[in-house]
Parts: sequence; C-alpha cells; structure tokens
Amino acid sequence: MKSLNRMMFAMVAVLALAGFTTDRASAQDKVAVGVFPLSSSLPYFVAVEKGFFKEQNIEPEMTKLMGGPANVAAMITGQIEVSAVLVTLEGLNANIKKPGVAMYIALNSQTPVWKMEQFVVRTGVKADKISDLKGMKLMSAPGPANLNTAKGILAKNGVKDGEYTIDQLDMSQHVNAMTAGTFDGGYTLEPNASMMIKAGVARTLEAGVISKYILGDEKADAYAAGCAITSDFIQKRPEVAKRFAMAWSKALDYINKNPDDARKYLAKNTFTPDNVVDMVSMLGYTMTKDMTPKQIGDLQKLSDFGTSIGVVPEKLDVTKYIYKY
Repeated sequence: MKSLNRMMFAMVAVLALAGFTTDRASAQDKVAVGVFPLSSSLPYFVAVEKGFFKEQNIEPEMTKLMGGPANVAAMITGQIEVSAVLVTLEGLNANIKKPGVAMYIALNSQTPVWKMEQFVVRTGVKADKISDLKGMKLMSAPGPANLNTAKGILAKNGVKDGEYTIDQLDMSQHVNAMTAGTFDGGYTLEPNASMMIKAGVARTLEAGVISKYILGDEKADAYAAGCAITSDFIQKRPEVAKRFAMAWSKALDYINKNPDDARKYLAKNTFTPDNVVDMVSMLGYTMTKDMTPKQIGDLQKLSDFGTSIGVVPEKLDVTKYIYKY
C-alpha cells in the first residue's frame, strides 16, 4: 500500500508540475500601451506585425489616445504603462508634475531629411518662405508643445505674435481644413503634409524646422517625440519592461534596415492612406542607449527651449528621464 501511495503522489506531482510548466509557457505578459496612430508610431505596429512582442512573450493591450495630453494623463493615472509616441516636451513637463512618469527608452529624430513637422501653405496662396506667413490665418498641430514651437519658429523668421492668427486643430482635420480653405497655411505633421500634397491642396514651405530654427543646426537631431514608459512599470515589472524594450529595439533595427518594407505597416494601422504610404518619410529612430553625447546635447537644447516658451516649467537634466536598455 505504501508503495502504491508513493507512486500516486509522484504522479500527482508530475502532473502538477506539467500543468504549471504549460501555464508558464502559454501565458503572455500583458502591457498596457497608449498609441497615437500617427506615422511616428510605426515601431509599435512593426513590433506587433513582425511578432517581435510575441517573441518576448509580451501581449500589448493597445488603447488609442489622441495627442500628448491624453497619453500623459493616462500615464499619470496608471491606465497605461507605455506611450508608443509621446511629444518630448510634454513628457518632460509631465515629469515635473510626477517625476519619472515618462522615461524615454527610444527617441525619434526629425530633420529636413527625416521629415515630420513642417509649415505648409494652401494651394493658390502666395508664400515662398515662412516669413511670408505674416498676416495669414494659420492652423497648428494640437497641444501646447506643438503650438508654442510653431510660434517660436515663426518668431525666428521675423513673424511676431499678433501678426498672424493660429488655432490648434485636431490632426484628423488638417487636410479637410486646407481643402475647405479654412486656413491659409499652418504647422502640421506627417502624414498630413503628404496627404495634402497628394491631394493637391497644399505644398510644403519648409520641413525639419525644429532642427534649423530651434536647435540652430539643420543637421541636429530634433528628438521631438519618442517611446516612453513609466517608472512604476520599470520598478514593479522590471523583467517585463526589459523584454518590452528588447522588442522595441528589434523593431527600430528592422525599420532602419528595411524602410520600404516597414513603411507598408503604416497602412491600416495609422491615419496614413494607402496611396501616400510610399511618400511618408521615415524618422531617425534611436534607442536611448545608442545616443551619442552630441545627440544628448541636442535633446537638452530642445528641453531648454521648452523651458523658454513655458511648456517645461523649469530647467531639467534630460539624462534623468532617459532609460537605457
């Protein structure tokens, strides 16, 4: 009898262990991710579509959030652990309200080559350069960072506040507003600029304006947005956060090596229509661990500009808010 009991105990133990092992193997770690479906959210969709999250045993749970303020609010309240793309100045501002709420693990460089932000003018409106926008009715990408950056660039071109009107407008309305003739021009982001050009309703006056006018160097990296994760996520689930970053890093590597193939994931996942996917510029996607001292300096300069325009209330050391995986 004792021998039979020992045999049964051993079988139960083996079955229990097998069940435990199966559960461990099948369960994926869920991560709450806020996604603003612009073209700059491409790394998230590449990581999903190419199976890079799955390789790391991670199941992202996406919440679409329109704009930086919505992403910041969700991070502060703990509704999301990751923002796929968060405007840098707004993330730094959030870190003053709640230190460590937005830790950047990757940043997106915007330049005249890696086009994102740009001034456009409606077809038929006479303007050849930004200074020609004096006296015009303008629109801007939403959020205090975008609006005040647009004003700062206009000022650098000799167009003072009060010499034009400018209204924030939801990104989904930019193309319609230009088509309807509601505005003469404005400060917009991709893919809207490409959509306007494709539709023949507007043209670009100048792109990569943050590098040139805010950082003072066309070749500088304007890290205006990037992927940020919360310190709570890093501290409470460090191993999961690390695996999330590994998947993100693999997505950036894939995009940088295969831009034409990666670009196709803009369709259906973002606001980018199929017929402009091939027109949309890629960005300079970089993990923060790979940033050079010069690039860190560019980021600090952008932060200092944010302080000068009141978007970042006090001067910050940006190195405290980048996390290197």
